[in-house]
Amino acid sequence: MGTADKELILLTGATGYVGGRLLSVLQSQGARVRCLSRRPEALTQQADSPVEVVAGDVLNRGSLDAAMVGVDTAYYFVHSMGATKDFEAEDRIAATNFSQAATAAGVRRIIYLGGLGNPDQKLSKHLRSRQETGDILRAHHAQVIEFRASIVIGSGSLSFEMIRALVERLPVMICPRWVNVKAQPIAIEDLLKYLSAALKLPHGPSQVYEIGGPDQVSYGQIMQEYSRQRGLTRWMIPVPFLTPHLSSLWLGLVTPLYARVGRKLVDSLRNPTLLSNNLAATTFSIKPRSVQDAIARALVNEDREFAQTRWSDALSSGSAPQSWGGQRFGSRLVDSRTRKVKAAPEQAFAPIRRIGGRTGWYYGNWLWSIRGFLDLLAGGVGIRRGRRDQEEVRAGDTLDFWRVELYERPQRLRLQAEMKCPGRAWLEFEVTPSEEGSVIRQTAIFDPVGLLGILYWYSVYPLHQFVFEGMLRNISLAAEQGKPTVDIASPRVEPAPVTGNQIS
Repeated sequence: MGTADKELILLTGATGYVGGRLLSVLQSQGARVRCLSRRPEALTQQADSPVEVVAGDVLNRGSLDAAMVGVDTAYYFVHSMGATKDFEAEDRIAATNFSQAATAAGVRRIIYLGGLGNPDQKLSKHLRSRQETGDILRAHHAQVIEFRASIVIGSGSLSFEMIRALVERLPVMICPRWVNVKAQPIAIEDLLKYLSAALKLPHGPSQVYEIGGPDQVSYGQIMQEYSRQRGLTRWMIPVPFLTPHLSSLWLGLVTPLYARVGRKLVDSLRNPTLLSNNLAATTFSIKPRSVQDAIARALVNEDREFAQTRWSDALSSGSAPQSWGGQRFGSRLVDSRTRKVKAAPEQAFAPIRRIGGRTGWYYGNWLWSIRGFLDLLAGGVGIRRGRRDQEEVRAGDTLDFWRVELYERPQRLRLQAEMKCPGRAWLEFEVTPSEEGSVIRQTAIFDPVGLLGILYWYSVYPLHQFVFEGMLRNISLAAEQGKPTVDIASPRVEPAPVTGNQIS
């Protein structure tokens, strides 16, 4: 079947967490996808060229007609939880507009993602609105496939990022009642499997599927499992009188959540979100993974996605300029800087591939030596390993107090620190061509473990301003001179040919 013969899929919410990941899945399957967005420009760079991006707003009924033309299945991933007005009223208007437009255009099926919760209990406004949205869609459209899910575990999801921030930053946690409420989490990969599998369901009546993993756990248990996998010890003190409002303010202080979304999220956590039937298990051949596996998978995926980041793109496209302490990407802290040099990429990369060993670190070698000595005292490998070859490196090589993780001549060198520190550290260099020669980007990356790791990063950050700026300046000079330079700002210290490792 050719591309033109495939059924057309309309995807809303492609700039969001679930929608963005589903877009990647659909693209990998070769599906014909049209994305509806209030800000089409935000999707143009994210989506591959075969994906069509159209402007439209679910709160504006007239803007939806053109987007629905020729569509067979429409995914509805819209909610107004971040709205400053009455989000329940906005959700009603949006769902009504969308379902009416889909019906008028002959769309055969709507797939919707809602929230788990027993409708016979007093649900939070957020969960009540999620389920009411499904009711409205069904009232105006022939077939609606609604999935109801609890906590979604995956790097970047709202719930997972809240858990991460609490565990990483608070050795002792004050826990309101909602921390002990039971839920049935689902991994983002398994959720995406359900959403894409729904495309193969036969056309027929509407259906609601409750989906979740095999474990019934509380937020507190999820936090304990996350802390175990990160090697942290956390104490949790129950405080039953902490209200949802106070909880949201508390979350706003220690997590990336802003108070408006935090309050609505916390309010919904007072409701148990457990499966009440096994209809999904009998309909789909999907076996969701456990909470333990979901968290492990999220951490692995985060490492993989982070390793693939090209900082020349990621930082230039960021909406906020780098602040004191660097920028935050997930759990990572990033300090990046650039310099333009009048040299071709191969020449600009030459001093980078020669770094360490007899060449040294281009600035503050005595500071690197002191850090290596402190690492030895702490039981680490120190700074004395040198390098295998002074002109060339390869992935896996030891390089003084680092190990080469990635080497792409003449473009990229990434080093991972092998030192005693409360977290994981990398130093990366990237060379890109420019009209006047090349641009050298130097990036220090730190994945702190716990509060000690965060304090470590910010305590050494002022020193980074001198050391890393000096390194980049002297690397740039060496690139333009066409040969390596010695440390201009400090006496040269020759490393002894034994073993070593580190980062400051």
